[in-house]
Amino acid sequence: GTEEHLDIMGRIDIINNTLGKALGGAAGGYTTGPQEVVTLLRQRSRPYLFSNSVPPSVVAQAAKVVELLMSGTPLVQRLHENTQLFRSKMVKAGFQLMVCG
Repeated sequence: GTEEHLDIMGRIDIINNTLGKALGGAAGGYTTGPQEVVTLLRQRSRPYLFSNSVPPSVVAQAAKVVELLMSGTPLVQRLHENTQLFRSKMVKAGFQLMVCG
């Protein structure tokens, strides 16, 4: 994720993320952080939250994707290579891209 990409893991107190297209689920999301913060957000954010739960299939696939990413699978290296290829072709086509990290 962004925290790992920017090498700031462990320095971020609250992480919000979606289980959208990047993880193949296109539904749901999560907030992680200290238990006190998560509890407060659950109590105070109710008007901003959807009341329906995430489908079990989305939870299962998201867990599998995270497992694959954490296992150091060749898929992660391939993703980085594909990203670099895409960026280089965009620049070659005349696009100006932002530098991240």
